[in-house]
Amino acid sequence: MPAKVIAFSNQKGGTGKTTTVLNLAGVLADKGKKVLVIDLDPQGSLTTGFGIDIFDLGKNIYNVVIGQEPLDKVVLSLSPNLDIAPTDINLSAAELELYLKPRREDRLKNALEPVRQDYEYILIDCPPSLGMLTINALSAADGVVIPMACDFYSLVGVRLLLQSITSTKTELNPALNIAGILPTRFDQRTNHSKEVLQELREKLSPHVTIFETVIHETVKLKEASSNQKTITDYSPDHRAADDYRHFAEEFLVHA
Repeated sequence: MPAKVIAFSNQKGGTGKTTTVLNLAGVLADKGKKVLVIDLDPQGSLTTGFGIDIFDLGKNIYNVVIGQEPLDKVVLSLSPNLDIAPTDINLSAAELELYLKPRREDRLKNALEPVRQDYEYILIDCPPSLGMLTINALSAADGVVIPMACDFYSLVGVRLLLQSITSTKTELNPALNIAGILPTRFDQRTNHSKEVLQELREKLSPHVTIFETVIHETVKLKEASSNQKTITDYSPDHRAADDYRHFAEEFLVHA
């Protein structure tokens, strides 16, 4: 059975998107699921988060989306159940180069087809924009997860993102579904976080799944990233590790 392809997208930065892909992939791999993560953000945070030197990569996902290499030639193994298609800053040039390519919206989708039988899940970390790279991810995906920081401006941005996803579904990928919105960076000490979370559930839950899991704001996640580890490896007994374990259980149901 071919892998489920899930894009993690939010045009606003700082929503925990890369952190979510990294830690979810780690939990799924620990559960015995065969996972491929794709770093489609030119910043390369997911790549560096897994301990890979982006300045010593050679061929990477940039070469795939512009048609120079098949995907399997750039994939690196991270553990027995977890692989990555890494990236570096050269991917930023792909935004412009893709506009000159035929079927530019389907470059990633076509590249994924030969490897989909090799995995159970393919997780795509999208850049914080709605440009051609994100369009490629949404065109290739079966579903999209929207990590949303619990602040007012993120709530406004998510409504705009939902409109963009609906347009992509209509024009490019009728099979695309919104797997759900994941509340992130929740600070239980502040009323603001609580109010945003409440409004998110009240206003959007009739229209889209809001995951029950809430990812709490904690410095432990930043420490884990700086040590190039998943939170479940870095601090397995911390609440943040439990957050991502709980999210993985929900993800397996909704994705």
